[in-house]
Formats: sequence, C-alpha cells, structure tokens
Amino acid sequence: MNHRRRTTVDLVIPVLNEAHVLERSVSTVRDYLARRLPYDCGIVIADNGSTDGTLEVARRLESTHPEVRVSYLPLRGRGRALRKAWTESTADICAYTDVDLSTDLEHLRDIVDAIAVDGFDLATGSRLLPESKTTRGVKREFISRSYNLFVKWMLKTSFSDAQCGFKAVSRRVVEHVVTDVRDDSWFFDTELLALSEKRGYRIKDIPVRWVDDDDSRVKIVATALEDIRGVLRVRRLLRHEASAARETAR
Repeated sequence: MNHRRRTTVDLVIPVLNEAHVLERSVSTVRDYLARRLPYDCGIVIADNGSTDGTLEVARRLESTHPEVRVSYLPLRGRGRALRKAWTESTADICAYTDVDLSTDLEHLRDIVDAIAVDGFDLATGSRLLPESKTTRGVKREFISRSYNLFVKWMLKTSFSDAQCGFKAVSRRVVEHVVTDVRDDSWFFDTELLALSEKRGYRIKDIPVRWVDDDDSRVKIVATALEDIRGVLRVRRLLRHEASAARETAR
C-alpha cells in the first residue's frame, strides 16, 4: 500500500482593515481549495496592523474552520506579513493571494502545480504576458508596464510582472530567499523575484485573468517612489553578491 505523504500547501491572505470583505473572501477560497486542489491545504490570514475589526473576524473564522489560522502583527506592511506567515509555516509550498481576489482563483492550481509537479522553485502570476486577460484603467496599466520595464532594465531580470499579488514558493525558497528579503511593504514581491532569479532558482511566469479592485487603497505615487528606491538598493546588493561570487571562484 502506498503511504506517500500528500504535499502540504499554506495559502496566505495578507489583510489590513479588510473586515468588510474578509469573511466572503475566505469562504470563496475555502470552497475553491475543497473543489480544485488535490493537496492538504491551510489558509493563513495575515493581519498586519488592522484597526477596524479585521482581527476579530479572522479569529472567528479560525475558531470555526480548522483549516484557517491567524498570523498577527501589530506593524503594517504586506511584505512583513508575508515573511512572518511563510517563515512560520511548515508547509511544503507557501502561496499568497490578495484579499480582493483580483486574480482569478482558478490559477491557484497552476502556480501550486508548477512547484509540486513541474519542479519550479517559485511560480508567479503575470498580468503582462500575451495570454493574460486583465481589466484595469489606462493609468494603472501604464504605470505597471513602465515599472516592469524599469525593473528589467535596472536588474536585468527575465520575469514579466514584478508586482502581481499572486505567488507560490517552495520550502527551499522560503528558507534561503524569503528570509533575506528586506522590504516590508509592496516592494517585497519584486525583491523576492529578483533575488530568487539571480540566485539560480527556477521561476515560472503564469498568465492570469485579473480584474482591478476599485476599492484598492494603494497610494500609487508614494508606492512608486518606494519601489524605485528598492530597485536601486537591490541592484547594489546583487552587484555585491556577484562580486563576492567571482572572488570565491578565483
């Protein structure tokens, strides 16, 4: 008899003041995981500094559903919340999706299978591949494409979308890359992808269906400036790592 252990997956949902949508989103995610993922799945609600009752909703869901857990931080920052939840997890694969579910959940099977079945180290949703189907305003589309061109130019990377809030990572990436990601906010995704690629981990870009969230509270200009500073910091880091590698090889 085959007693091979099933792959475990933790799906993290980072939240900040999302009491009005959290229960509905978790219900949608629970239904999808039960129907579509042939893995042992848990849901981690990663609250980072909510003040609107989000934590209370999360605790109630945790007490009602055994597959739901809460990870709480009093400090804000999506990157900080993801780092804590992923490094505390013991799952084989850690993933995350934004609470607004802008990315079609049907792609969750794709990003998890990319690691569990195809052997990639990291899988990321992309809104910028030819097969992707996105619905968003002209302004956000322009900013997103411009930022990704800037990342490719400055960091010499090959992944197509640095910011899509839909990813899965292997345990190896959690232990050897996520712990080194310094950004605590929105630049976390770009830094994670750049460090992973430059260190030789295999990344799979997956086209997704994505609909812009009209309720998004991301401050575009402030976030863009932080991202530019982050790119410059990571470029210095990568140059240092490349130089150190060359010295070691001598």
